[in-house]
Amino acid sequence: MSDFIEIKGAREHNLKNVDLKIPRDKLVVITGLSGSGKSSLAFDTIYAEGQRRYMESLNSYARQFLGTMDKPDVDQITGLSPAISIDQKSTSRNPRSTVATVTEIYDYLRLLFARVGTPHCPICHKDVVRRIPQDIVDEVMRIEEGSRIILLSPIVKAKKGEFIHIANEYSKKGFARARVDGIIYNLEEFPELQKNIKHDIEIVVDRVVINKELQSRVAQSVEQALDLSGGLLEVLDVDKDEIIAFSQRYACQDHPEINIPELEPRLFSFNAPQGACEVCSGLGTRMEIDPSLVLSQNLTISEGAIRPYNRINEKTWRIKLMEKVAEKYGFSTKVPVKKLSKEAIDIILYGTGNEKFTLSLSDGREYQATFEGVIPNLERRHKETESDFMRKDIERFMRIKKCTTCQGKRLKPVVLAVTINGLNIVEITELSIAEALELFKNIKLDDKQAKISQMILKEIIARLGFMNDVGLNYLELGRAANTLSGGEAQRIRLATQIGSGLQGVLYILDEPSIGLHQRDNDKLIETLKNLRDLHNTVIVVEHDEDTIKAADFLVDIGPSAGVHGGNIVASGTPEEVAKVENSPTGRFLSGKDSISVPKKRRKIIKDNKITIIGASENNLKNIEVEIPLGVITVVSGVSGSGKSTLVNDILSKELLARKHRAKEIAGKHEDIVGIEKIDKAIVIDQSAIGRTPRSNPATYTGVFTQIRELFASTPEANIRGYKAGRFSFNVKGGRCEHCQGDGVTKIEMHFLPDVYVECDTCGGKRYNREALEILYKGKTIADVLDMTIEQALEFFANIPSIAKKLQTIVDVGLGYIKLGQPATTFSGGEAQRIKLATELARQNTGKTMYILDEPTTGLHSADVKRLLEILNKLVDGGNSMVIIEHNLDVIKTADWIIDMGPEGGAGGGQVIASGTPEEVAKNKDSWTGKYLKNILN
Repeated sequence: MSDFIEIKGAREHNLKNVDLKIPRDKLVVITGLSGSGKSSLAFDTIYAEGQRRYMESLNSYARQFLGTMDKPDVDQITGLSPAISIDQKSTSRNPRSTVATVTEIYDYLRLLFARVGTPHCPICHKDVVRRIPQDIVDEVMRIEEGSRIILLSPIVKAKKGEFIHIANEYSKKGFARARVDGIIYNLEEFPELQKNIKHDIEIVVDRVVINKELQSRVAQSVEQALDLSGGLLEVLDVDKDEIIAFSQRYACQDHPEINIPELEPRLFSFNAPQGACEVCSGLGTRMEIDPSLVLSQNLTISEGAIRPYNRINEKTWRIKLMEKVAEKYGFSTKVPVKKLSKEAIDIILYGTGNEKFTLSLSDGREYQATFEGVIPNLERRHKETESDFMRKDIERFMRIKKCTTCQGKRLKPVVLAVTINGLNIVEITELSIAEALELFKNIKLDDKQAKISQMILKEIIARLGFMNDVGLNYLELGRAANTLSGGEAQRIRLATQIGSGLQGVLYILDEPSIGLHQRDNDKLIETLKNLRDLHNTVIVVEHDEDTIKAADFLVDIGPSAGVHGGNIVASGTPEEVAKVENSPTGRFLSGKDSISVPKKRRKIIKDNKITIIGASENNLKNIEVEIPLGVITVVSGVSGSGKSTLVNDILSKELLARKHRAKEIAGKHEDIVGIEKIDKAIVIDQSAIGRTPRSNPATYTGVFTQIRELFASTPEANIRGYKAGRFSFNVKGGRCEHCQGDGVTKIEMHFLPDVYVECDTCGGKRYNREALEILYKGKTIADVLDMTIEQALEFFANIPSIAKKLQTIVDVGLGYIKLGQPATTFSGGEAQRIKLATELARQNTGKTMYILDEPTTGLHSADVKRLLEILNKLVDGGNSMVIIEHNLDVIKTADWIIDMGPEGGAGGGQVIASGTPEEVAKNKDSWTGKYLKNILN
């Protein structure tokens, strides 16, 4: 086998006919500026070709399930192994998926509980055991000698019905008597039963006087009774008039009516009907109308305070009915809701029962109406409607809440009553990975249980250990998979791959350090080296300095982005790359280029601040946090310490609700003081700028409207009577109707993946012939959309309103993207910077709060340097900025740091340090401070 992966003539996307030799069985890092071609080389060329070749080795039947990949634009690649891509896509969007299920730990937990779990009564929590017939016979024979007993086989327990078939059925089986609701009858005289009343019926199997010589007879009767009822027996002590219940199944002596099923793995699954809570079907949540979303506190009923009805004017019958109700119960529809009494609000929300109110119609007639209340009305309509539009409209006023039956635990009570070491399966999934690892390493089992569970525990401990090693020790096993960040999801898959123990594989990872504190970086790098040491080739697209320095082989692509990138600037060991003068990465490695610490930080004004009081959402420990205004504040801390909860779940949502009437409810907190000191809040996260390929930078930033108006103002367009709408590819008129403005048509290939081909009619330009005949400065509208932002900036240099918006996109380092590039093709970091650029282009008020979530994601150090210049410009204009960040270059340049911790998960949720970077660096309890100390000195 070759010692190298050799690439010749790679031209995918912006790669410039690249030739490269990558050593096998090494840790290889590919780096470079954003948009330089890293992903084009790693994923679109190397991975795509490795995966394609593997797929081609399978038969056509297998390929229809796996799909195939297009052949990359490359002349030749030799030395390839089967390739596995571990990217940042979310692990699962399924609300049923958790960390434990996607790592298969939950499957082993279910098996463990089924084999060595101890069942308890879900009511009294006493241990329940199953008894064999011999044990039951021994216990019956221990009843005082001479006692008269009747052996009963219960066949009906608390069920409604007439049960007229019982007399005939059991007479044929040779039985003569039955006990019905406590009274013994001959089967020939079986009573008539009322079908709407619950009944208890037992068949009389035998009547004996306790005597040791009758043990054989008692044993036969006990077995017969157990067979008849499916494992149940009742012994009536006639002298004491007492019933003693026995069960072959798991049963509680005090609560024999509770059916405790056989312990099997599916019983512990919230995806199986055997174990799932019957009310929420194992989801743990239900959608319920939220009163806080229904009523607007500052408006009156007449002004439209009832949000679901606020499209309705004062003269509608609903408002008239409300006025009648208000008149009857002594409150006003002209008073703001926040001033109404609790009783009045309860009436508005939940109605007045069947009480009738008389309303007058416009023609003078009168009719009677009941007021069912806003919430019952919405619930009824949501349940009854067949309209998706109506259902979604009502769901605007609903929130996902814990199921009140299982309290969010997803499983039935009998399942939750099964324990190991005093913990049920849900309590174990509520532990963090570190806590669960400690539990299973020290679990206490008897000899029999230990032997049964030996292999299961080995698998659980191994999987937990791998996840702990990649820095995920703070994650709860029960955490929903759809709430994981891209970096967390990627590290979970990385841990799974290490567990698989494969050798000779080509692994390609996309920035696994995202969302990881510097403290946990060493663990991650060690994990990557372990993967390499199994004789695998590990290729990592990365910007993190520690990972770059740990590489066996470093490839720097550039020198810049987009059309200015796509070349191999340098390759070799990190030390060799550091000596290459024109390598952006090399200059930062050698120290010739760096992000310097500000000579002077902005002054913190004591009373110019926002204070979050009593923050207690998720793992936050009822904390009070002061955020100074007019400066850059970085919220730092190890992964899972509570940064996102504090900033995204509490601060962002509360500011958006108060300043912009957003409907999302902020996380648990008592109050936020000082909001009046800002006039608006702008939250810039990494969510996509659009969900369809029709969204693009031109549409998102708003320049497309101005560009279309420019084309509509040309002389030729005026002569033809074309308006701006003619130059939209989303509506009829100017778009190509053959592909409906998509530019491509889909051809279904049955057992092969669907093929998208360029539209024959428009040639992929999206527009019809007439629209493309209109030229502006010699270019069609399609030509403009195909320009990079840099090219478009030059083209529209004389149109200030367009040039200003395009300039801000270039300023954030995205000059390489195309104006019409589909939104779905952008990374989270790129999407965030497009949003940032859009905000930069708007009028600056000087009192804006900007909130950013890890803006350095996907950025090279050179890009980070440029980004910091832009962020500082915003704050120099009097605005405030709060940034969640792990990047030490951003942290060290901040004016103020709020460091969360000390650990992740349950061990976090507190403010460990706050102050300037220099002050935090002196704090011995702060992990961030320890790393800051090294770079500030």
